[in-house]
Amino acid sequence: MSVGNLDAKRDFSDVRDIVRAYSLALDLCPPDGDVYVLGSGRAVAIREVIDKLLSMSKTSIEVRQDLERMRPSDLPEIRGDSAKFRKLTNWLPEHDLDETLLSVLDYWRGEVGK
Repeated sequence: MSVGNLDAKRDFSDVRDIVRAYSLALDLCPPDGDVYVLGSGRAVAIREVIDKLLSMSKTSIEVRQDLERMRPSDLPEIRGDSAKFRKLTNWLPEHDLDETLLSVLDYWRGEVGK
């Protein structure tokens, strides 16, 4: 597998947490057009995500960094600060990254086996 920047850090969220946040936003946020950020608040290196997925995998996969896939404008770290939204709604993510990755992997295992 050829990949780009493995050192870039990103804030990953479980879709179940985001959907729950959307529901809270509909119920608790004033309809004034204010902006809220949703995220785990933790930035994780792409390398760590790949390593976690590979450790959960039953297949050996070689990961190669490809310079052609590098983006010159890639920000080293992107992390969401959902403090404003949490203050209004008491929302916190409930699913950690390992659980999320295992859920995604299990889903695709089921799809491939069909």
